Parts: sequence; structure tokens; C-alpha cells
Amino acid sequence: MYRVDLRRQAQRALNKLEKSDFQAVIESIKGLAQTPRPRGIEKVKSTGLWRIRQGDYRIIYSIDDGEHIVTVVRVGHRREIYRGL
Repeated sequence: MYRVDLRRQAQRALNKLEKSDFQAVIESIKGLAQTPRPRGIEKVKSTGLWRIRQGDYRIIYSIDDGEHIVTVVRVGHRREIYRGL
């Protein structure tokens, strides 16, 4: 079991989502506690971060296997999420 931490930027982005999108993204984030490398995971190029898809939204996160911590760095729409990484 991994602990899931949210960075402030990810929390702010979550708070701005519509209710239906919010619920779907939260379920995906909760799933990371059980399986930090779920099916469909991809590495974000040249950053060391991972991403999963939830509809039109992407969840960018890091995994610390030694401490069993998943840190959600960013949450956002697919068209905007990769800017500034």
C-alpha cells in the first residue's frame, strides 16, 4: 500500500474540475495507492515522472518505491498539462 500525496498545484486543479470529472479523477488517484503502476501508465519524457489518463484529463505523478509514496504533481486537461514540465 502506497501513501498518496497531492502537491498544492494538483489540489487547486482538482478543485476547479466539474463534479463528474472530479469524481473520476479522484477514483484514479485513489487507485494509485493500491497500484502505482496501473495498466496504461506512461513515462513523461525527460522528467522522471509518470502519467495516467482519465478521460480528457491527465494525472502526472512521481513514485518513491523506497518510502512507498506516490506524489501527484499535476492534474489537468490533456491539451494543457504538458506545458511547462
